[in-house]
Amino acid sequence: MCRWLMPALLLALATSTARAEPIDPSDVYVVDGDTIEVFHVQPNVRLVGFNAPETSNVCEAERQLGFKAAQRLRELVRAGHLDFEYVTCSCPASKQGTYFCNYGRDCGTLTSNGRDVGDILIEEGLAVPFICGPTRCPKKPHPWCTGG
Repeated sequence: MCRWLMPALLLALATSTARAEPIDPSDVYVVDGDTIEVFHVQPNVRLVGFNAPETSNVCEAERQLGFKAAQRLRELVRAGHLDFEYVTCSCPASKQGTYFCNYGRDCGTLTSNGRDVGDILIEEGLAVPFICGPTRCPKKPHPWCTGG
């Protein structure tokens, strides 16, 4: 399939009955442990189902773990055998696509060899589960510094 058709196809799938589609590692740029850029276009995509540690404005323990989570996600992407799917973000419909919904990011899932990358990071102690409802998310867990 032509590379320029893939972004349009994925966006169309996101608004219909979506399913994961294969994606080449060169079309995925890792921003941090739970955010990627797909097809080198904005907005970024927040991967759903988990929360990875941050790398700025946090305690040193979280910062270091955040770098490790991002590095591990890069390894999973480089290994290939990826499937990506855009999903609806957990926001009211009127807020979808705005800064007030996920800071303007899209939402999606990424699997590596058939396993959700979030599950892999959680299993390896580099992320924690983060499950949202249909229109809102709970407070993000940040257990890496003081149990917050």
